[in-house]
Amino acid sequence: MARKFFVGGNWKCNGTAEEVKKIVNTLNEAQVPSQDVVEVVVSPPYVFLPLVKSTLRPDFHVAAQNCWVKKGGAYTGEVSAEMLVNLDIPWVILGHSERRAILNETNEFVGDKVAYALAQGLKVIACVGETLEQREAGSTMDVVAAQTKAIADRVSDWTNVVIAYEPVWAIGTGKVASPAQAQEVHDELRKWLAKNVNADVAATTRIIYGGSVNGGNCKELGGQADVDGFLVGGASLKPEFIDIIKAAEVKKTA
Repeated sequence: MARKFFVGGNWKCNGTAEEVKKIVNTLNEAQVPSQDVVEVVVSPPYVFLPLVKSTLRPDFHVAAQNCWVKKGGAYTGEVSAEMLVNLDIPWVILGHSERRAILNETNEFVGDKVAYALAQGLKVIACVGETLEQREAGSTMDVVAAQTKAIADRVSDWTNVVIAYEPVWAIGTGKVASPAQAQEVHDELRKWLAKNVNADVAATTRIIYGGSVNGGNCKELGGQADVDGFLVGGASLKPEFIDIIKAAEVKKTA
């Protein structure tokens, strides 16, 4: 079974209500491949989730950028998976490198978050990736495998999981992993899943690339055999996000 191309837009901590309305209008007017070719998910900040959910075209879906690790309660400032389900938000991004690095989220904490969100019925974009120091030390696969293992140890059903490989050194820096570098890690990750989970999960789980994806590099990256789409940061706030969605067409002609 072919893996459906997946394009996520992570808006991070950006936007005003007016700006968000403009982005949604741009997306709503865009001519993009149909849902059977590409799955599109955008992730605005929490406060804009209802606005985006209520105004965005029905063939695009909405994700939260994070959620709490267990049931809600006395956790000031947190938003629970149950609340997202209640708002009919289908997706959540978990373990983004910014949260791992700045907020000290550990592999185990991220694994617990992924398992809890899935158990509540959310679909999860689970992020993994190495720093520049780790890459230069030759430990990329060790790092990415450990991050993935913390999820695999807690998750039995991978149907609703998309893995986002985001080399930390390429996020927002303008440095992009070359298509060959991206393909190499995606291929190794798939082999890891085959060996440590099972062959079916390895064959069907989408592994998407994130890290300075833009309109200029998306086709070549998307053309790699094991790159199943993108998690786009800065460019998802711009009209070129439409070009990145259209890169899904490279899989049809491949």
